[in-house]
Amino acid sequence: MDIENLTISKFREGLKNKEFSVSEVVGEYLGRIGEKNPEWNVYLDVYKDSAREEAERIDQRREKGEELPPLAGLPLAVKDNILISGKRATAGSRILENYTAAYDATVIEKLKDQHVVVLGKANLDEFAMGGSTENSAFGPVRNPHDPERVPGGSSGGSAAAVAGGLALAALGSDTGGSIRQPAAFCGVAGLRPTYGAVSRFGLIALGSSLDQIGPLGRSVRDVGELFDVIQGGDSLDATASGTDRPVPDKLDPRVKDLVIGVPKEYFEGGLEESVQEGMDEAMERLKSLDFRFKEISLPHTKHAVSCYYIILPAEASTNLARFDGIRYGRDLARDAENLRDLYVTERGEGFGDEPLRRILLGTFVLSSGYYDAYYAKAQKVRRLIRDDFKRAFEDVDVIFSPTTPTQAFKLGEKVSDPLSMYLSDIFTVPVNLAGLPGLSVPVKKYPLGEGLPVGFQLIGKHFRENDILGIGRYYEEA
Repeated sequence: MDIENLTISKFREGLKNKEFSVSEVVGEYLGRIGEKNPEWNVYLDVYKDSAREEAERIDQRREKGEELPPLAGLPLAVKDNILISGKRATAGSRILENYTAAYDATVIEKLKDQHVVVLGKANLDEFAMGGSTENSAFGPVRNPHDPERVPGGSSGGSAAAVAGGLALAALGSDTGGSIRQPAAFCGVAGLRPTYGAVSRFGLIALGSSLDQIGPLGRSVRDVGELFDVIQGGDSLDATASGTDRPVPDKLDPRVKDLVIGVPKEYFEGGLEESVQEGMDEAMERLKSLDFRFKEISLPHTKHAVSCYYIILPAEASTNLARFDGIRYGRDLARDAENLRDLYVTERGEGFGDEPLRRILLGTFVLSSGYYDAYYAKAQKVRRLIRDDFKRAFEDVDVIFSPTTPTQAFKLGEKVSDPLSMYLSDIFTVPVNLAGLPGLSVPVKKYPLGEGLPVGFQLIGKHFRENDILGIGRYYEEA
């Protein structure tokens, strides 16, 4: 069984033709996890027993001829900042290493209704802070294409699980590129939906105006199928819009009429040669499919990273204030003489370097005397970035860009240079600031051990995921 190249449609077809059972497929994945996870460190927890039990239940129902949902039996990895009732949820941090979730995230409830098989919780940068998954308190994740390189972050475990054949698909979260960047580094497809298209209830919050849960898969079609299930409104999340647009099962010829914009600011230098070559190849292939391109301008792009790294730490410092050592602590400060000592011990030892850095930055930009100089100004720049996209979308329907300026870099290469790490997000953070949907698509198929992947990004209008998913499917099925 070629689980490295298995897709959702092939999985479903194989079950239908009785080429294999759910239990056999789940067993293959668990076996590969046992073989590869010690090296790659993709999973923090593996649910061997519950995964096998659920697979057996689904097989029994299939044998009885029961009609099951389309994703029944799908072996899935879930980023460890998404809550699953009764399971540990660490967010990659020591401060939560003993925390057990009391309820399911809304996306998990929807996937349980589909009878997916959750294989385990995927590793991540601590509290989703990072672009390499080297910031996890439980050790870095390694890229299956080259274990000496990073898988991207912060959903590096989710992307590596899909790329390395340790899951058929995965859920991640994207605050500034944390689905799309690792998808590009690992050669898989990843979708950051429109802000509000998917409920955030049950996601451990980082930046509440930026966070969004989304899917990663071996193909754009797989990503679309997962998104179709998890999208929609939620009474438990006031920001979830309730907009539910079914994703077409087949190629939609109407997307061939869409005009694709190319922002000149994204191609003015700074791209690694291999990435530039990948962008040229992707554009030529799209042109050969009769897609039309038009140059556009997004002039405030140059301010996006600076703007993001003011707004995000400000929101993070507020969200992480709840981890005070009392409600979620590790009981490190049992002998603390006062509340201050308890906070200092729990938070000082429980958080890693990157969360501490961002908490301090966020607290600073929100402090008296600096709020207007930094945070308020960043919000005004955010509006300008959003307006840039609004004007661009008057002339084009979708925007094309690189996902990342480089291919996957080596482990340890940027750990001591946070600014260099932050600049890896230069093409992804504007999408989050504007609340738009973004899809990373591999330029071509990248078998393991045969070169480092490159991904391109398609950016759509608000709640127009079907536009970018449609173009992505035409591209990969050409």
